[in-house]
Parts: sequence; C-alpha cells; structure tokens
Amino acid sequence: MRKISIDIETYSDVDLKKCGVYKYVESPNFAVLLFGYSIDEGAVQVVDLANGEKIPDEVLAALEDENVIKWAYNANFERVCLSRFLGYPAGKYLSPVGWKCSKIWAAYLGLPQTLKAVGAALDLENQKFDEGKALIRLFSVPNKNGERTKPESYPEKWLLFKKYNKRDVEVEMAIQSRLAKFPVPDFVWEEYHLDQTINDRGIALDMRLVENAIAFDERSKVELSAKLRELTNLENPNSVMQMKKWLADNGLEVDSLGKKEVAEMLKTAPVQLAEVLELRQQLSKSSVKKYQAMQNAVCSDGRARGMFQFYGANRTGRFSGKLVQLQNLPQNHISDLEQARELVKSGDFETAKLLYDNIPQVLSELIRTAFVPHDGMKFMVSDFSAIEARVIAWLAGENWRTEVFKNGGDIYCASASQMFKVPVEKHGINGHLRQKGKIAELALGYGGSVGALKAMGALEMGLQEDELKPLVDSWRSANPHIVQLWWDVDKAVKQTVKEHSRTETHGIKFIYQSGFLFIELPSKRRLAYVKPRIGENILGGESVTYMGIGLNKKWERLESYGPKFVENIVQAISRDILCYAMRTLSYCNIVGHVHDELIIECSLSPLVGGVLAADFVATAPTSCRRRDVSLNAICEQMSRTPPWAKGLLLRADGYECEFYKKD
Repeated sequence: MRKISIDIETYSDVDLKKCGVYKYVESPNFAVLLFGYSIDEGAVQVVDLANGEKIPDEVLAALEDENVIKWAYNANFERVCLSRFLGYPAGKYLSPVGWKCSKIWAAYLGLPQTLKAVGAALDLENQKFDEGKALIRLFSVPNKNGERTKPESYPEKWLLFKKYNKRDVEVEMAIQSRLAKFPVPDFVWEEYHLDQTINDRGIALDMRLVENAIAFDERSKVELSAKLRELTNLENPNSVMQMKKWLADNGLEVDSLGKKEVAEMLKTAPVQLAEVLELRQQLSKSSVKKYQAMQNAVCSDGRARGMFQFYGANRTGRFSGKLVQLQNLPQNHISDLEQARELVKSGDFETAKLLYDNIPQVLSELIRTAFVPHDGMKFMVSDFSAIEARVIAWLAGENWRTEVFKNGGDIYCASASQMFKVPVEKHGINGHLRQKGKIAELALGYGGSVGALKAMGALEMGLQEDELKPLVDSWRSANPHIVQLWWDVDKAVKQTVKEHSRTETHGIKFIYQSGFLFIELPSKRRLAYVKPRIGENILGGESVTYMGIGLNKKWERLESYGPKFVENIVQAISRDILCYAMRTLSYCNIVGHVHDELIIECSLSPLVGGVLAADFVATAPTSCRRRDVSLNAICEQMSRTPPWAKGLLLRADGYECEFYKKD
C-alpha cells in the first residue's frame, strides 16, 4: 500500500463550526459512522461502521504508518476524528507525518477551498452530491429531540448517505488526478505537518478570566442599557434605527453609527448627545465574542486547539485564524494591565467599575491575556521588525532603506528625512514629520495613493486634504527603485500572459503553464493565478485578470496590476521567512503565531548557557516537553536570513511574559 484516500462521516452533539474538531471529538457521543476509502487509486469501498461493519486491519495499520500517504480533503478533520476512533486519549493525535490534504493542494494552486467549489472550478465529471448538507443534518447532528438519528429510521436516505460518502472519495481522487502535473513541493508539506503539530499542541486558556469576562460584559450591558434608556427613553438603545431617529430628533442627522463615524461626531457633538454616543459605543462593543469563542473551543485539558488555517490566504499562502481568530486580536494599551486582569479574574466588578470608566474597553484589551502558558512555564514572544519594508527594499534594491535597517535606524524617521530632505529624529529635530513618514510607509508601498492614505487614517491623524497628493509624490520620489519594481513586475506579468512564456525580473520568475500564471519566489514556492488573461481596466488601460475568490466569496474573474502583484509577492516572501523560522525553531514549543510573531511556551527553570539544564518539565503536557532555549537565542535564530534570500537583513525582537500580551 502506497497511499489511501479517505473520507469519513461522523456524529457529535458538539457544534463543529463553533467549537472546532478537537472539541467535537471529545463528546462522549462522538462516533464515526461511515469510512470511505480507496487504496492506491483502486475502487472506493465504504465501511458502514454505524451498522457494525469493520475497517480492514491493513487499513487500520496504514492510519498509523507514516510511510503510507493518507489523502483527504481537509485532512485535519479525518486525522483528528480517526485519532479518537482508534482510542487515542484526549490531547493525543495521529502523527501528521504521512498525511496530505487536497484542500491545501487546491489552495496552493489558487483554487476555491470547498470540495464542491473545487470540483466545479476543475469541471470534474463527478461532482459532490448536492443532497449532502441535508443528509448531514439528518444523520450527523442531533435531531429535534437531541438524539442521534439511527440508519434504520431512514433506510433509503442512509443508502444515499453511503453513496454521498463514496462520491466524496471519488471527487477527492479526481482532484488529485487533475492536479498531478502541479505537485505541492515537499518542503511545503513539511510546513503543513509543522502547522498540524502546532494545532494539535494547542494553547492554554485562563478559563476563570474568560468566564468572569463574559459575566462582566453581561452586567456592563445591563447597566449601560439602563443608563441609555434613562437618557433617551428608547425601548432598545442598542437599535441602530431607534438611535438614529433619536439623534435626528435632537438635531444630529447621521448616516452611520460605525466606530469611525461616531469618533468624528464626538469632536463636535453637544455634551448631552456626546454622552449618549459614548455610552452606545461601549454597549455595541463586540469584543466579548472572543471570550465566547474561547469558551466554545477549549478542550478538556484547558487548551484551545485548531486556531490556525494553513494556506488560509491562497493568494499568498499566509496563515489565517480559526475559531478565536488570533490574527485579529485587539491590542492592549492599559498601563496597569496586570491589575485590570486580576480584577476581572477575581470577579471584582465593583472595583473595576470604580477604577475604569469603560468596562467593555478593558475587556477588549484583556483578550490577549486569556492565553496563558502551562503551569510552571512562560511565554517567549518574538517577532520580525518591519518585515515587509525589509523585503520590498531588498527586492527593489532600494539601498538607502537597507542602510537604515543595517544601522538599526527608525524607518519612519528615515523615510520622512528622505522625503522632505531634512534630518528627522523621533522626539527630536523635525520629529513632527515622523508621523507623515509613518503613514506614507504604511499606505504607499504597494501603489497606494491619496485614497490609501485616507483609508489608513491620514485625515484623522491631523493631515490636511491638500497635503496628501504631495505626500504621495514625495514618497515615490524618495523610493524610485520600489516604483520601478511595481512596473517591472507589471511588464513581466503581462508579457508572460500574452506570450504564454517565461520571464524574470528582480529574482522573481513568471511562468505560464497549462492555464495558470505561476510566480516563482526565491524560496522556490509558487503563487498561482488561474486562467489569466489580458483585460481592460476602468480607465481603458491594459490589466491582467484571473479567476479567484472575490470579496463576495464567489469564484469570479478578478483584476490585478503590477503594484498588487508586488504586494502578493512581498507578503508571500514574508510568509516564507516566518515558515523558515518556524522550521528552524520547531524543537521549541511553538503554540501560536500572529502575522510575523511566534509565541513559544517554555519552562521557568533556570537556563545554563542559554539552554535548559533539565531537558523536560515533568508537569507539562507531553507535547510541551522539549528542550528550551533563551529568548536571545530565539531572536537570533529568527534573524538568520534563509539561504535563498542572500543580502536580506532581518531582525527579530522579543520579550517574556506570564500571559500573552503586546509588549
């Protein structure tokens, strides 16, 4: 047996979408109902486990044999569910090595990320059954009595469910066959296996803090609603329509009650209206949903698992968040963060209300701190400094920027100095120009203009409308090599698509092959654009279009151009650098990563020469019993340039903490 393709149908009374597969399989009522499989592309077999059939011994052995490749669509689900089926205890799972995921393969090639959508995009002869959702609702989730529907209750539909299971294996195999000429590189599968290990390891949660934060929020909302009803006489002051009408009746016409719009109104609103707006802002804050997501996802050992989606952004290959969504946590700015945290953890609402005017804001800033290391351990958090700015300067050959990084300078000050031809120092000479340098750096690196500056909050930061266009011109004038990079890439992409050829610029290769545009990065990983063609943009000029997932989550034709392709390339290279660091630090207990930052769980034990004298921490979970290194060693390792990026200067900074936070 070389490989086996697998699809399973399961039952659990835990909500898979809300809680994730790791919590899903912990239900005592969890069961694998059907096991569809094909060995070495042979005929698909379906084992009816719900009716007492048995999986052949050779197949069971293959599940634990790392030399047999196990294929599945969203293989994390099959692997975790089958771990429980095989009797693995909570927190233990089948090794990810030997598992491959055709969902990841599809994402690598820029295709949709659902089995049905991939089948449609590839125009496969056999498509996923449309009846599947209804059958899953019938057999895989509790019925209206909260019980499992048995196969004998609906024999004809059960037969159809078995056919559905068989078809999913066939579609998955057809996807493999169709994509065979575009294999995923082995090193990307190794990154996937590391991702799965991190997801399996999980990250601990302070559930006392989580539960009290939810209770604080409920109590705060009751008090805020009562105060707003008292001020406005509205039945439901959280209603947008009712609040808009009340404001209009009191002389303030508003189109939106969004955060930015309300912040702008508060600058000029009369005192009475400002108080109402501020209270409503507090009432409408939704950060508590993060705590509820933690409550949903936490496993029996207090750890949340499955937080990261490998290749979640298939345009660049970057990770995306799942469940609690670590990728978009609010920042913390409270100076007495630990005190605020202890008040919530102890349940002292009255003292918290006395010390802090805005309880919802406090709860928002404490979300990160709910992630904690295991007892007797600590977090080391290390992240790359200005990674995208460094990568684009390296690619473009913008040498003045590289010198800034080499000398440990402030890129915002240096950018402002380069733009305005005067020295700029943070909190020093011409320090007021640093903010302009910062906003320009954040908004203009990928072809952005006045609109990008506004979207980044330039006007709210105090810049005037008539300053924006000169700011764009100054930044581009100061960065001619980056501007040239945009249009060199634009030219290379168009030539490749028009001529169905290969081109290269700035060390990046552009390849047309069998209906795909591939952009080969220095790491040898490729970005894929499906069915590219030359189109016309809204200004009547040439543009490149391709098939992809649009903003409305539909498979449709999208448009791009040089600066946007450069953004994809730079973010993709930044992702590859993070993965390189993760692989070199894989002997550490990486429990999370957020954008360009790694969260490592390690022992509080004394360090000897930067390395723990004792190899193991007896009380830690088995997955966390590893040799630890010092923070300096972690930052030094992250700062090492990959062999494929010679000349790129990297820097990583870090800190230690007893709960996760922004330093």
